Amino acid sequence: MKKPDKKKVEIYDTTLRDGTQGEGFSLSLDDKLMIADILDGLGIQFIEGGYPVSNPKDEKFFELISKKKLLNSKIVAFGSTRRKNTNVKSDPNITTLAGLNVDYVAIVGKSWDLHVTDVLKISQNENLDIIADSVKFLNDNDKKVFFDAEHFFDGFKNNELYAVKTLRTALSAGAVKVILCDTNGGCLPHEITGIINKLLAYYNVDISKIGIHTHNDSDCAVANTLAAVILGVRHIQGTINGYGERCGNANLCSIIPDLEFKLDLHAIGKAKLKNLVRVSHLIDEISNNNPIKNRPFVGESAFAHKAGIHANAVLKNPSSYEHINPGFIGNSRRFLISDLSGKSNIEAKARELGFDISTITETKEVELLNKIKEMEKYGFNFESADGSFKILLDNYSAKKAKSYFNLIAFRVSIEKNCDVSYKNSIGGAVVEEAKQDNNKNIFSEAVVMLKIGGSIEHTVALGDGPVNALDNALRKALLKFYPVLEDMKLADFKVRVISGGAKSGTASFVRVLIESYDKTDKWTTVGVSENIIEASYQALADSINYKLRKEKT
Repeated sequence: MKKPDKKKVEIYDTTLRDGTQGEGFSLSLDDKLMIADILDGLGIQFIEGGYPVSNPKDEKFFELISKKKLLNSKIVAFGSTRRKNTNVKSDPNITTLAGLNVDYVAIVGKSWDLHVTDVLKISQNENLDIIADSVKFLNDNDKKVFFDAEHFFDGFKNNELYAVKTLRTALSAGAVKVILCDTNGGCLPHEITGIINKLLAYYNVDISKIGIHTHNDSDCAVANTLAAVILGVRHIQGTINGYGERCGNANLCSIIPDLEFKLDLHAIGKAKLKNLVRVSHLIDEISNNNPIKNRPFVGESAFAHKAGIHANAVLKNPSSYEHINPGFIGNSRRFLISDLSGKSNIEAKARELGFDISTITETKEVELLNKIKEMEKYGFNFESADGSFKILLDNYSAKKAKSYFNLIAFRVSIEKNCDVSYKNSIGGAVVEEAKQDNNKNIFSEAVVMLKIGGSIEHTVALGDGPVNALDNALRKALLKFYPVLEDMKLADFKVRVISGGAKSGTASFVRVLIESYDKTDKWTTVGVSENIIEASYQALADSINYKLRKEKT
């Protein structure tokens, strides 16, 4: 008999089932099918598709996924052991699993005696019978069964003899693997290590039959999983980006590169790992969640360098402040510009943006660095405003950028009209009632005066809000001179109050970030002022200048 490859780790993804139990993570049937294709492409060995008895959507998923030809993945259907006081042959959960067109099923059963006596309210022996009946019936129907030993670690702490009995019962009935679940997510790595060591040494449980499934309630799901792997467990369960109930599941986007690069094990292979960032972001996008910037490995900030000393060192030797090459998992190095920056940050960021740093003299570079630090003091933030940073570089370059327009003046007004009627209330007092449709009775008007070459342009435009009106007025003045602005669109607008200054509340400085895009590019610009409209103008003007300088109009 061929010995198992101790270097090979099975990855079991439960994003489509356990992940969807997380708050704010919801998937349509089409979403689930799309994600299954993505995970198959990534090289995941097992994909838990859902709980077909619980809802029609999951039932339909298994019908449709069976018609697809997956290259790398086996689809697993999830369910539970039979109900108490029910014959296994008439239990709808078990019979549904038995009838599905899948080779693998996972069933969850109780391994903590507290749940047996206090939740199910049955005897310990009856629970063992339930486990045995369920696994054997599915096994007899040609299903390979993963037995999820729910609350195993808590159960072991409370009654280790009984917790082990549940594992042995499932294995004796034909389960291919028993999955040790830290369902409440409260264990620490040393507890995982101690319990698994005892299973192996004292209870003689076969390590090749064990899997691990952890939750992140103590922020140790990844560490707990790796602790099990170090002891020899080779079946790993988790979700992409750690999505899941409460604080989430073990994050496969951290576990997989840790297995490959830190422990020299084979999970999906280093070639496929280059798709990890793309997959992480796709799952966020499909589920309508914003990517978390500081996620290890796959986050936008995972290889971002802000301190000048760090940037300088990384430029000389990346391993000085990077634990792996970001390209290995499809990420990239970024240099951030802030009041902590040094010359190395500016030079590295300039190169990242494709700017010829040699056009800025050393004296001007020092001036630019001081200018950035001064602007940051007032609330400017160039970390996420590459467009405005590029404008600054242009302004300090020996190749002086063309001036496309100059502001003479602008005015923005907001008007709200109400249809007012009066009626007498009880006691004869006069009450004013404003009957209004907020979408129709409020509008903004912007007036701008610009100098464009030798011309003075004076334009007026309406908008849904003051920034929209100002944007419309600027475009109205500029389009006839620069038609390329037609394909520039505003994608996002963010405002943040900057606290900590002499003024507070509604008199505080505000920072405005505007994200713009065209057919080939996307850029962000920043403005800061005590006046939100002035801050918005700064960001809008930078955005337009970025577009025009990019096109070299």
